[in-house]
Amino acid sequence: MTQTYSKSRQQAEAAFGNIQSQLFARNQAGEEVSFVEDAQRTKTARLREARLARDAQFGAAARA
Repeated sequence: MTQTYSKSRQQAEAAFGNIQSQLFARNQAGEEVSFVEDAQRTKTARLREARLARDAQFGAAARA
């Protein structure tokens, strides 16, 4: 059941498909950036906690 469209309709459909592809690619890239940023924040928080615990331990040992 293939329908035959006018040339202008075919061009419009192709242009719309290209725009949809670009939007999908941008959304995908945005999700990847968000994932990387979340991973960096998580790692930074974990390292900060470890550093503070280490500093607290050495600070207590120096005072003793």
